[in-house]
Amino acid sequence: MGGERGQASIEVLAGIPALLLGGLIALQLLAAGYSLTLADGAAEAGAMALAAGRPAAPAVREALPGWARDRVGIEIDRGRLTVRLRPPSPLGTIARSLELSSSAWVRRPVDG
Repeated sequence: MGGERGQASIEVLAGIPALLLGGLIALQLLAAGYSLTLADGAAEAGAMALAAGRPAAPAVREALPGWARDRVGIEIDRGRLTVRLRPPSPLGTIARSLELSSSAWVRRPVDG
């Protein structure tokens, strides 16, 4: 009977790292999904600023929470505004490989 208890303890100890790894992967996927939602909102805020004749970068940064403001990249090409955001991650290489982007198109009103 004592040998079976020891076996169960070893199996539990061997399963803990797999459980932790699965939890970390799930949290990373949740962080990536949340970052995509933030990038969508920031792209929309930047596009609205461009449509109003204001600079997009301050509007994009204001639409993001503090932790994301230094993880964002903004590109403007004619009427297309693209926001790139790296999700939070314990490893920088993972954050760079999971970088997300969202785009919005802007058509400014014609003066005249």
